[in-house]
Amino acid sequence: MFARSLVLAAVLVAAAPATSATIADLYNTGVDNAGVALTGNVADLHYSFAGGTAYTGGTNGNFPIGPWISDTSTTRWITPTTNAADGVNSGVYSTTFDLTGYSLLGASISGVFAADDAATVFLNGVQISGTNVGGFTFTTPFSANSGFVAGINTLSFAVLNSGGGPSGVNVSVSGVAFVPEPATWGLMIAGFGMVGYAARRRRTAVTA
Repeated sequence: MFARSLVLAAVLVAAAPATSATIADLYNTGVDNAGVALTGNVADLHYSFAGGTAYTGGTNGNFPIGPWISDTSTTRWITPTTNAADGVNSGVYSTTFDLTGYSLLGASISGVFAADDAATVFLNGVQISGTNVGGFTFTTPFSANSGFVAGINTLSFAVLNSGGGPSGVNVSVSGVAFVPEPATWGLMIAGFGMVGYAARRRRTAVTA
């Protein structure tokens, strides 16, 4: 009986309806809260560098954005300082997004990045790209459909600048996850209630 109740609870949860939704707080580099590119060489609002501030440190048409792919209206290069030609050899750029209230089943993220000279992509500390891949004259895709955690998730780009000179990263990313509909919570509560009831009956039967 207990095993059957566990199976039934799992079926109820799996069958419960959910709505696909965009992960709202997952941002491109160098944009404001509306996803529009920031103006000037200023602090990025959503990404950090080495645990500190990352900056929109370049301008289209000025070195190194020329050799680097161009900024757009929805993404900009970010660098360790307001001067893109800063010569920092390497470092990790990170952003976070919150999956509280989402179902982790079916969650996914995907995007593209460019980096000087290359980067390795991590989700919650687990590598999701090749090692030191990409470049600064083209974009490289990345994606993940597992490895998420409930609550705060961290997406990181470990940039390697092997030759010195300018260094930075440019990221475009989006994601989707499922939000349980109100009826889902009722089914989940009912399912787990059945498990609890069956467990109590089993303990009573064993005691008797």
